[in-house]
Amino acid sequence: MNADTDRPAFLLVHGAWHGAWCWDSLRAELDAEGWRSDAVDLPSANPPVGRLDGARSAGMLDDADAIRDSLRRIDGPVVVVAHSYGGVPATEATAGAANVVGVVYLAGFQLDAGESMFTCLGGHVPDDGTGHAPPYEDARRILFGDVPEADAERAVARLRPQSTRAFTERVTTAGWRTVPSSYVVCDRDQALEPSRQRELATRADSVHRLPSGHSPFLSMPRRLATLLGRIATSSLPTPRR
Repeated sequence: MNADTDRPAFLLVHGAWHGAWCWDSLRAELDAEGWRSDAVDLPSANPPVGRLDGARSAGMLDDADAIRDSLRRIDGPVVVVAHSYGGVPATEATAGAANVVGVVYLAGFQLDAGESMFTCLGGHVPDDGTGHAPPYEDARRILFGDVPEADAERAVARLRPQSTRAFTERVTTAGWRTVPSSYVVCDRDQALEPSRQRELATRADSVHRLPSGHSPFLSMPRRLATLLGRIATSSLPTPRR
């Protein structure tokens, strides 16, 4: 099916350790339902070859710049879908973005100005000695517990070290305060506790649920595509003034 250009486009923002590749299955389902989509590679999880050498690593604000660049290349209105850590730079980047009509936090960090991943979660920021955090040792269970085995193995193999600067840089302005937002709680998440997701979701204008683990774009892409389409067409309220 050809995408309907009268509808908003989706810009998909991945979480820590991932890349734009993680959205491929979802993008195929969105396309089948007539939705345009694009996906951004965040520099904090996709450093240039040879840059894991102690040189300045990209942070959350660099990721926000990458999202802004992607938004500028999309014609017409856009709904930003941000997964997990991706919610932090998406929050930053959507503030003042003229073509953004909504933000969807998918098990995402819907933070406020002055907050960071570190202030939200607390604890120690892991570091492999290069300014990057390695993926979870048990990523198969934590990130992809309900994903089909072959798909999960391919995803684990593609995870990259994540810049720790991205976890410590604070949000300077929160786009969801002026842009309508929705939150999708993943009820079987092993990475971000569903109870914590529900707390973050109190900041959103509407809340939805999926019976999934942390990565529904791999475990149930068709169901997620249908939900996103419903949010984009009917669930995003009038922006608050």
